[in-house]
Amino acid sequence: MRERDDGPTGRDRHEGGGRLVLVATPIGNLGDLSPRAVSALAEADVIVCEDTRRTGRLLEHAGVAKRRLIVANEHAEAAAAAEVGRLLASGATVAVVTDAGTPGISDPGARLVRAAIDGDHPVTVVPGPAAAVAAVVVSGLPADRFVMEGFLPRRGHERAERLAALAGERRTTVLYEAPHRLARTLADLVATLGADRSVAICRELTKLHEEVWRGSLGEAAGRAGAAEPRGEHVLVLGGAALPIPPDDDAVRDALAARQAAGDDRKTAIATVTRELQLPRRRVYELAHRPGAAPIGAEPPPTGTPGATERPPVG
Repeated sequence: MRERDDGPTGRDRHEGGGRLVLVATPIGNLGDLSPRAVSALAEADVIVCEDTRRTGRLLEHAGVAKRRLIVANEHAEAAAAAEVGRLLASGATVAVVTDAGTPGISDPGARLVRAAIDGDHPVTVVPGPAAAVAAVVVSGLPADRFVMEGFLPRRGHERAERLAALAGERRTTVLYEAPHRLARTLADLVATLGADRSVAICRELTKLHEEVWRGSLGEAAGRAGAAEPRGEHVLVLGGAALPIPPDDDAVRDALAARQAAGDDRKTAIATVTRELQLPRRRVYELAHRPGAAPIGAEPPPTGTPGATERPPVG
């Protein structure tokens, strides 16, 4: 049986069961801690956090009495998830916070949610600050469609693959980066995406020394190399430009090259269609009538070269 409680946290209660509450906390400015977040922390029996000292200071600022704190950082989240599952089964209300922002966004939280769901315990969220959203809306780049990439892998084949995927990404992309790795990441982005790609670099969002810099990746890489960056950074990348479709001569040249390499006409059409990402009808038309006007072109007016003349009447 489920009972609705429309209190400050808008919570759902299950008879005999606990509940998990994800609580967003400020990304820099403590004034962004919402009254509802304070209520959720005050009502919790246990609070799961990344750093007990930082969360202890947050609770002190909010006027919340000391609570039992469980650490769930990148190394301890699996163990914490098992403990949270036991607490929820015992009927406890468990709040989850991270050092800054919304739990689960490039921070611990996902395993805790999974443990609660697997145990059939309700999960709710007290929404609030998120660095990715804040950066996108101040970047000046398109915000109607964006993708959250978080932290790139630090090295190896996986990093190269993620960078290569970004090269063709047409949506705005959000990356997080630590200050001591910023210069290297920008250099890798320039090498993979090109120096002209637009970027906004947001530093220390909501804090006293908040800074939002906008320009190209090439300019950003030079700027990062000239002085040691400080503070946490959010990079907002502009999407890849739409490719310029090849003209008819380029399509004919590609067809000729495939046939010169030994392809028959049918195979050449299929290969060029795939490689140039063109409608098959257009490639087929150009392959069978190399001198034809492009599909959709207006027929030439009467009296111009190539026009079909009608025989005189009578």
